[in-house]
Amino acid sequence: MLFNRSVLTAAALAALSVGAATAMAAPASAAANTTPQKVCGSSYRTVNSAAIGSQGTVYLTYNASNGRNCVATIRSTPGALKDMSAWIYVGATDEGAQDYGRYTSYAGPASVYGKAYCVDWGGNIGNVYVQVTGSNCSALKEHRVTTTR
Repeated sequence: MLFNRSVLTAAALAALSVGAATAMAAPASAAANTTPQKVCGSSYRTVNSAAIGSQGTVYLTYNASNGRNCVATIRSTPGALKDMSAWIYVGATDEGAQDYGRYTSYAGPASVYGKAYCVDWGGNIGNVYVQVTGSNCSALKEHRVTTTR
């Protein structure tokens, strides 16, 4: 799935502004022990993560065999439906993916080709949003922002 930067930026800002209510997908179902590898696939290893308050974590994973990054947002405790998202964007290729909806335990997978590129990624659970930019780029320092709306 190919996105241009303005479309992806608009989607991310809209999700931040309206609580990720941009899509109402069927709830994901998973046991409390869901892992990024269960969401993205067993060939993906976790390369970065960011806490979403105390509600859960958004994970960035990478599959060395195909050069793809995958993002999954996983709740600490599954429960009632909540607005959730997982998104990723590679500026150098202008490729992005996202999953926004109301879920019981996780959002994702959102996957793009990212070998040798910096990636921007993030997610939300309820009203807590995390955005990581310039991530996994060797010498560059990533930038993290967590907001509550």
